[in-house]
Amino acid sequence: MILDPQEILKAERHLIEGGINPESLMDEAGLGIANAVSQFFPEPGNLIVFVGHGHNGGDALVAARFLKIRGWIVQLKLVTSIDRLKPLTRKKLQQFEKEKNSTYSSSDSGKKLPIVSIDGLLGIGASGELRSEYIEAAKEINNLRCNFDAVTFSLDIPSGLDGLTGHPYDNAVIADFTLTIAHPKTGLLQDGAINHVGRIATIHLPNLHPLPGQGDGNAFLINSFSVAGKLHEKTHDYHKGLNGHVGIIGGNIGMIGASVLSGFAALKGGAGLVTIIAREESYPLIASISPPEIMVVPVKSYEEVTEMSFDSLAIGPGLGTGEWDKEVLNLLFSDIRPIVVDADALNLIAKHDPSELQNAPAPRLLTPHPGEMKRLDPNGEGSRRERAESFARRTSSTVLLKGARTVIASPSSTQPSAFNSTGNLGMSTAGVGDTLTGLCSAMIAGGINTFDAACLGSWINGRAAEIAIFNKVESFESLIASDLPKNYGQCFKDLKKSAF
Repeated sequence: MILDPQEILKAERHLIEGGINPESLMDEAGLGIANAVSQFFPEPGNLIVFVGHGHNGGDALVAARFLKIRGWIVQLKLVTSIDRLKPLTRKKLQQFEKEKNSTYSSSDSGKKLPIVSIDGLLGIGASGELRSEYIEAAKEINNLRCNFDAVTFSLDIPSGLDGLTGHPYDNAVIADFTLTIAHPKTGLLQDGAINHVGRIATIHLPNLHPLPGQGDGNAFLINSFSVAGKLHEKTHDYHKGLNGHVGIIGGNIGMIGASVLSGFAALKGGAGLVTIIAREESYPLIASISPPEIMVVPVKSYEEVTEMSFDSLAIGPGLGTGEWDKEVLNLLFSDIRPIVVDADALNLIAKHDPSELQNAPAPRLLTPHPGEMKRLDPNGEGSRRERAESFARRTSSTVLLKGARTVIASPSSTQPSAFNSTGNLGMSTAGVGDTLTGLCSAMIAGGINTFDAACLGSWINGRAAEIAIFNKVESFESLIASDLPKNYGQCFKDLKKSAF
């Protein structure tokens, strides 16, 4: 459920009027914020906390106190005098000051410490241009990020961003992470907001629910809570046949690596069996670089695939174009198995009539990036969400529109659309889409429907990139596609333990 700022304020007011202590909500939010920071920065560092006069500043102070206990070196920057703080925020400042530093000091490690800024300046109750004292604080936050490699966590919404429209006012904070309290806000998911919002994590407050009639019930944010229970429970007698058999069509000359990346992702995504169907001329090359767990089968024609036993197909990674186009097109429109459609398979559909997919005998998951979407739907209009929803209806297919905020739409009018929350700019590299295709295909082969597989696959692939960078040795510059499947194991664990 996505709420606008006024809706969440009314829901919070209703909760407080019903007897809930606002201090308990602030303490709960502050602990969640601290836990989110700790997920991405397990080792303490330098924390600079920018504190506004209101309850957003109070949330920041609670988080600062918990992080101080965990060994962070904390510096507070108040944008107003103490006597102008709201009473509850002032109380949280006093509690912070009384808290003793941890016996462990991160400065003792001898390593260069990360710098994290917390933007606790303004919450969703604020609107319009930033006032002068807040402009200076926002500039300082952005300067720390730009010139000192500080990572910025904004609380509920980046200060200076309109919570309803997503419009950034002058000098708005540029966040790397936005920790939205209780529910995602409308403005955070607008197409133009991404460069100020960054990665969204929801700080859950179990008692804060939308009031009747509130919210956009036709969309949701993908996180570990919203997809809880989508992975199938497995019994002790499970075997590889029940985990499903994925067939991958692609990997033609010059692009053989794409099919292998997709196959590797399918294996790490839980498939029981993975087979790459290779044309005879590319077969020896693919076989020579494939992991031993992947089977590679040579074919003279892709028409042979109709006689092979698979639970799902992935068509497109490294496919290219050639004399096989007609064979592939026939599979896309007529094969009786669910298919994940990517890359040149999408371009092939774009050259014909995509609406023919309405007659496909099994579900299709289309995974275009923005350029492929433009070719598939050249006259499409509206937001990314609107375009994905319109094309899903037109093709009777699930559409996963890739991008910095991936959108997933179902052809069913009863299925809300989804926005992915995970990932980072390190994923803007070749082959990442191939890993997503293999991962989604594995889940579909194991019996998960195409929409849920798209949601799970997007979250896991994005989370894998986060783990590689924040918990391992990679950087935004060094990350490559093959790094992602190596982290799927931790992603599945994170999903089950409700990580952010």
